[in-house]
Amino acid sequence: MPNEESRRPHTGRRRNEEARRAILDAAVELIGRDEGPVTIDTIAAAAGVGKQTIYRWWPSKGAVLLEAMAERATADVPVTDTGSLAGDLDAFLLATFRSAGTGRTAPLLRMVMAEAQRDEQVAEVMRDFIAKRRAALRGVLERAGGRGEIRADADLDLMVDQAFGVLWYRILIGHAPLGENEARELGRSLVIQSRP
Repeated sequence: MPNEESRRPHTGRRRNEEARRAILDAAVELIGRDEGPVTIDTIAAAAGVGKQTIYRWWPSKGAVLLEAMAERATADVPVTDTGSLAGDLDAFLLATFRSAGTGRTAPLLRMVMAEAQRDEQVAEVMRDFIAKRRAALRGVLERAGGRGEIRADADLDLMVDQAFGVLWYRILIGHAPLGENEARELGRSLVIQSRP
């Protein structure tokens, strides 16, 4: 196994950013596989860096995995403009449920949420991750409002809470699936309750 010096030099800002990017890319790839646990050791080995390099940017495994999952969510859940609220919600919720509810992502989200209750640094990363996903969905609703598809007095933040409330409740409790049918039914419910 190569030593730290032969893996990746750490002098200069550019090289540090290259190592950071390699760590996040490796974490995203490992999350997508279903081949054993994702640990700091497996992330470091896949990225070609030492564990201390990971701890330079993140306080824990949960923090690095959460940032990697946030990047994956942005890629996996693009904001699509279909021209209708029903179509936009369908696309957003299907992609969101598919991304969060499959493979190892749901267990990792549960683990990171638990860690966020104990570690303020992880909690801060979690708040940022959630805020970005909420803003993306709120943007979908605002666009529909501009087209006259949503009542002027509709509470957009409550609609966002409903959408992500279902997602997180099912992730954390694990009592029911996050499938395509559930995503579509949730989207239909939001459309019906927001109609002018």
